[in-house]
Formats: sequence, structure tokens, C-alpha cells
Amino acid sequence: MSLSDRPILIKKVKKVIGGGHHGGAWKVAYADFVTAMMAFFLLMWLINTTDPEQKRGIAEYFAPASVSQTTSGSGGILGGTSLGDDGAKGSGAMSVINQLAPEAPADAPPEAGQNQNLAAASEEALREEIARREAAEFASAAESLRQAMQSMPELAELSKQLIIDQTPEGLRIQLVDQEGRSMFEQNSARPNARAQLLLRTITRVINQLPNRISITGHTSAAPGSSRATGPNDWTLSSARANASRLILQSAGVDPDRVYQVSGKAGSDPLYPDDPTLAGNRRIAIVLLREAPVLPTDTSL
Repeated sequence: MSLSDRPILIKKVKKVIGGGHHGGAWKVAYADFVTAMMAFFLLMWLINTTDPEQKRGIAEYFAPASVSQTTSGSGGILGGTSLGDDGAKGSGAMSVINQLAPEAPADAPPEAGQNQNLAAASEEALREEIARREAAEFASAAESLRQAMQSMPELAELSKQLIIDQTPEGLRIQLVDQEGRSMFEQNSARPNARAQLLLRTITRVINQLPNRISITGHTSAAPGSSRATGPNDWTLSSARANASRLILQSAGVDPDRVYQVSGKAGSDPLYPDDPTLAGNRRIAIVLLREAPVLPTDTSL
């Protein structure tokens, strides 16, 4: 093909000035808008999560109380703020010092009285904390005893003859009689096999805690008797309490932990409406609440 026979091609070039869609400036504006919205929502989140005390601290940081209220400092050369009343100043820091360290009122108690109040408050807080921990330990011991009663078949049938509760004196564990199921032989201070088994089980709980114990024997009124306490009930209730002490000690209770062994006869019935009920005959074992050991007052 000769040069004259070649087709003539015309190429048109269209110049685009400023980029498509009005250029790329809109991207910068959109990015600024997104950044501003993110900062705004971040600020809203921070305001929502801070408490009033933190907000007050932020406000005080950006508005300190010692900033001068004038635009020219104190108004004089080399004049600044001072902590006292003398000297030129725009807004001194004396007001701030007065707020942080106000003068004591004229009728303020002496320092010794304040120390006594602090000591009394500390002792009260100590007593409350010890009482709280002791109550938690008693509850744990009572629960372990109930679980032991349920886990042992020979004790499960005796669970109704065991009453566990907390009293102002401490954790009380009572072995009570039922009709036809007595803990002691009639008019005898010797515990039967049923009572001995329960006492040995109670020993496991007693040895879990360091508290001292008291043991009290109780009797019931004789049916048809006009008196709740017979003449021999005092001796019988005391003898039954002492017999229970001997079994506890033989099972592992330290003798030094026994604080009191007594007999109340029928003077404190479990069922006051009917002193003749078998449930009034019982042995009460109390793990005593211990008074906290407080430091002696050396100022006296």
C-alpha cells in the first residue's frame, strides 16, 4: 500500500481541568467533617462517662482561682500576685489559701478530744468488722454441720433433734428430745448412743473455730405438776451438761476452751407455752462470741 492510499486518522484529546466531579476538594472537606463528628461524639461520650467530681476537677483545671482578673497583670511594673495583703496584685491567692485551710472556730474541741473521738470510731469499726467476720464463720460452721448430717445415713434420721441458730451469745447448737427419742435415759445423766453420736459430730464443727464454748443442760416439767422445775432438776440438768462436756473432750475438744458448764433445770423452756413437752429437755452448746482485743489507752 502506497502512502497516498493510507487512511487519515484524526485523534482528538479532551483536556479535563480540575479533575472529575469538580476536582478532589470535596474529599478533604468530607474528611474534615468526619473528623469533627468523631471528635464531637467522643466528647459526648467522655461527658457521659465522667462523674460530677471529675467534671468539677476539669473545670477547676481550666479556670484556676489564682488567675488575675486584669489584662495587665497588677497594673504596675514588677507587680505580681502575693500571698499576703501587702503589695500590688490583681487577684492574689489568699482566698484560695483560706478555702483550703480555714481557721478553726472558737468553740472547736481541743486536739485531745478529737483523738478520743477518732479512737472511739476506730474501736467501733473494729468491733463491727470482727462481728461481721464472726457471723460469717458461724454461718459456715452451721452449714458444714448440716451437710454432715445429711451425708451420713446414721445421722440423717437424727437431724430433727438438732437445732442450730445464732444468738447474741454466739452460735448455739441444741440437742433436743423428741417423744420416744430421748437423748438421756429417764432421770439419768448418762447420754445414750444417739446423743453420743451427735456430740461427736458436733465436735468436728467446734474444732473448726477457736471460740470458747458453754454447755447448758435443760429439763422439762413433769406432766401434771404445778411447778416447771422439780427439786432434783437442777442437779440433773447440771450433771447432763457435765456428761456432755466429757464426751466432747474425749472426742478432741480442748478442755481449756470450755468456759462454762451449767444446768438451768426447767427455768428456760424451749416451748414456754407447754413446759412439759419433750423438746424442753435439751443440751445447749454455744460457741461464744469473742470480744475484740483492743489496745489499752496509754494516755490515762
